[in-house]
Amino acid sequence: MVDKVIKASKIIALLEEGCSQCFVAQRLNVSRLTVQRTWQRYQETGSVKRRPGSGRKTCTEPRVDHFLVSQALRNRKSSYVDLKNTLEEVRNVQISLWTVRRRLLAANIHSHRPARGPKLLRGHRVARLSFARNCVSWTHEDWDRVLFSDEARISLHGEDRRRRVLRRRGERFAEACFEEITPYGGGSVMFWAGINSMDRTELVFIENGTLTGHRYITEVLIPYAQPALTALGENSIFMDDNAHAHRSGGVDAYMLEVGIRRLDWPARSPDLNPIEHVWDVLKRRVRSVQPAPQTIRELKNVITAEWERIPQETIKDILTSMPRRMQAVISARGGHTQY
Repeated sequence: MVDKVIKASKIIALLEEGCSQCFVAQRLNVSRLTVQRTWQRYQETGSVKRRPGSGRKTCTEPRVDHFLVSQALRNRKSSYVDLKNTLEEVRNVQISLWTVRRRLLAANIHSHRPARGPKLLRGHRVARLSFARNCVSWTHEDWDRVLFSDEARISLHGEDRRRRVLRRRGERFAEACFEEITPYGGGSVMFWAGINSMDRTELVFIENGTLTGHRYITEVLIPYAQPALTALGENSIFMDDNAHAHRSGGVDAYMLEVGIRRLDWPARSPDLNPIEHVWDVLKRRVRSVQPAPQTIRELKNVITAEWERIPQETIKDILTSMPRRMQAVISARGGHTQY
């Protein structure tokens, strides 16, 4: 709208300077009819703006538009087809899918992929809210004492449902626009790491089966987590989530024996763990590598290399969000947050 007003103002300025309508149309790359109508509107109203209500009339009445919007807000997972069919069944009004979309856009309702997260029961919300209230007063220096850790997995040929391709009509099955998928992603690798604002641990690949409590102690805690915690000082705190391998009796006993202080982490709270965002950074970097890895060995080499290339400043910036995460949980009364 602003661009149209600016262009109309230029049309009027050139015409008042004595330029012909044909010259103005060529100069501003608009039709001569546009120049004529703009000049006529200016002569009649003294303004280049269109009069309210002077545009093309809509094909639906306001009450129909209100019904459409209310149906969309009542069931947020309705498709345009669902809304079109409901309007036909309930109000006996037939409109196109494009009209449905335009009416929703006019009400500032857009179609997006839904945000996803774990299902939160009442107990989970209570625990999350309690945790956030206990930690909301922590300073950045307090959070700097925490070693955040987690496991992640990357598939060799994982399907990325967010990816789009640019193609022309008739090119849907063209090789350049087609994405081949491999059963079970062609294999995957699981790995563990820990981060804090000053440093990060090495990436530890979890191979040959499931991560058990015993393996967690011998392959993760002793060789990697403990040295990192020692480097953080005597007031260091270890954060891991509530995965079964992390909370087995043997792990709890070992941590108590060696004096590892553990953050009492609420269940189903990946949005509170900043390393999840670091994993996102890592996965994007791995996906961008060309040519893409074709074997598990190549994939592991790429993951390791990209992990080491992530700037520490990037990790530090992500960690500065911890106070905001706590406040977001409190504002959501223990519910899901933007993180």
